[in-house]
Amino acid sequence: MTPDDLTAALGPDESVMIAAFEGWNDAGSSASAALDHLAQTWDAKEHAAIDPEDYHDFQVSRPTVTRDADGDRIVSWPGSIVSTASIEGAPEVSIVRGIEPSMRWRSFCKEILDHAENLGVSTLITCGALLVDVPHTRPLPTFVTSEQEAARARFGLERSDYEGPAGIVGILGHEAQHRGMTVLSLWVGVPHYIAHPPSPKATAALLVQLERLLNTSIDLGDLVEDSDAWVRGADELAEEDEEIADHVKQLEALMDETSLPEASGDAIAAEFERFLRRRDDGGPKRTD
Repeated sequence: MTPDDLTAALGPDESVMIAAFEGWNDAGSSASAALDHLAQTWDAKEHAAIDPEDYHDFQVSRPTVTRDADGDRIVSWPGSIVSTASIEGAPEVSIVRGIEPSMRWRSFCKEILDHAENLGVSTLITCGALLVDVPHTRPLPTFVTSEQEAARARFGLERSDYEGPAGIVGILGHEAQHRGMTVLSLWVGVPHYIAHPPSPKATAALLVQLERLLNTSIDLGDLVEDSDAWVRGADELAEEDEEIADHVKQLEALMDETSLPEASGDAIAAEFERFLRRRDDGGPKRTD
């Protein structure tokens, strides 16, 4: 179900946690960039830092070394941060932003959700991005689903029938559901032929849908201009490569067909499931 079809939004008396992680679920760094944007725009304050020692293989997600203004070395370790923000007229929001862990996923999810319970979170929104067959010249597809019948009835959602490899956002949502939280899964599709980050158009698409879910306004800042520049860059790529140009035209025709008024929500949701299966037919792909 596309967020345009939502029949309800979260109320200002609810407490929401939004989570995204770099890695397999984050094509073009779209989802993690969306949460970075939220944290900055809403002046989020750090609530807790998840110690990476138990969850990360530092040969996969390496620490980085930088220098401060005095020239002193600073080592930054990969990990996850839980922060909080208050937005007038909108739900209380917690933001979880980090890197998909390499190990001990159940313990990792427990630690995140313990913080969620301490913050009184009632709804978890997981955000992800995947590489799909869509043209950069059209609005990028976004989808919201839920495994819970009550959530589907409240928001007018559908259930994903995806089966296959799972990322950390899927496991976190599964564990949150067992704790009695409402869980919504928000995804955006990123054109596979321009997969390298950043993907500002996809990031903006996620933020627009979060506006609908939270019933609040989110300042997109430079993302509008960045998205226009991203599209122009993709146009130039197509102009230089005839094969890509032909592929874009085929994708445009397909998307225009599924966007006709007679195209049902079920048909659009089914196309999303085909996107997911095509990705997994080629095996898991790291997108960080």
